[in-house]
Amino acid sequence: MLAVLVGTAGLLAGCTAARSGVGSADSSCFLALPAASQAVEGHGHFLGVHRFSVSGLRKSAPRMAKLLAAHDPTVQDICVSAYTGSFTSAHVSKPLGRAAGKLAVVITETGSNRVLGTVIFRHLPLRFSKSHIG
Repeated sequence: MLAVLVGTAGLLAGCTAARSGVGSADSSCFLALPAASQAVEGHGHFLGVHRFSVSGLRKSAPRMAKLLAAHDPTVQDICVSAYTGSFTSAHVSKPLGRAAGKLAVVITETGSNRVLGTVIFRHLPLRFSKSHIG
């Protein structure tokens, strides 16, 4: 009986340890997901979310960073949430860039979760997958 209890405790400790490693830098962006989903009016399929500094975004996705800088140059840290579907600028919050496309990236300010803009793309400038969420 003692061996079973020790084994169960070890198994549970292992599960807890695995969960505590999930999250990292992108985890704070989970709070922005309701605002991001609302920005695309609940349409599309969620692809993933990443946290960036604006300078990091300039390196990874310069076009998106340029659109953001023109819209709100004071923001420093952002979350970008990607969706696939069919999007038009008339059906997303604060559209930036293209008028229509199959991909939408919602940019929110880290902390306040304020939607800064929704950029519609034909091809994503960043790699998104659910394995990168946390």
